[in-house]
Amino acid sequence: MSGDIMRPLGPTERNSWRASGRHVDLTRPVPAPRPVSVPAAPQRLTLDLARTALIVVDMQNDFCSPKGWLASIGLDVSGADRLIASLAATVPALRAAGVPVIWLTWAGRADRANIPPNVLHAYDIAGEGGGIGAVLPGADSPSLEEGSWGAELVEGLEPAAGDTHVTKQRMSGFFDTPLDSVLRNLRVDTLLFTGVNADQCVLATLTDAACLGYDAVLLEDGVATTSPEFCLRATLYNVERCFGFVARGADLLAAVRNSTATSPGSGALAPARSSACTV
Repeated sequence: MSGDIMRPLGPTERNSWRASGRHVDLTRPVPAPRPVSVPAAPQRLTLDLARTALIVVDMQNDFCSPKGWLASIGLDVSGADRLIASLAATVPALRAAGVPVIWLTWAGRADRANIPPNVLHAYDIAGEGGGIGAVLPGADSPSLEEGSWGAELVEGLEPAAGDTHVTKQRMSGFFDTPLDSVLRNLRVDTLLFTGVNADQCVLATLTDAACLGYDAVLLEDGVATTSPEFCLRATLYNVERCFGFVARGADLLAAVRNSTATSPGSGALAPARSSACTV
């Protein structure tokens, strides 16, 4: 009978019921644990790839390209070249290991109606209209506006069809965005943080993640900043002392490769329920 057929019902495979016309099964699929261990500060860290997501922050033209907004106002974005190459290796490898990839980017409304003066002031201290939403000399669209060239991912980083995109209009990716809901539907506990700027949007998002109860891991070789070097050192210090852990993406990838080699096929979801259901 069609009323007895149990069908998946949920936003993600990880957070789904099964339902028929007469019965709902609330037990979710349970991913088989995939622990990997890596050097980290303040101490060695073991994390479960099955309950981990990668967050890539603000790797966009306006933040990373020499033709983008930050470069146009005199900031040095040369560190982005090294970072793009690092992430171009890290992102596909973690994706292949079953780790969800979240592209967290700044993309504002054309009318800037939800951005308060204190956010605008950070890059337009004299109120001259040259900050967020301004049209750069020689450009044809406002900086960081949704749909603009500046808001696009920088060349060299390629999202995949199964990746998730979340836009923000604050330093923190959790404020006034669906990021927390997305992560909870993915049923992850541990967040790996990469992107720019390490001491600004990356740190603000990581801090909020820690306050919300997520395990926060900053990948040191996966972040960069246009700020002075001491700002990066302070960020690394504060993350490992107060908010979570500091590790290296290169070490994590080595651990992932070793884990995959020794446990092929370990990324599958293991159902917590029987395939047969009494209705």
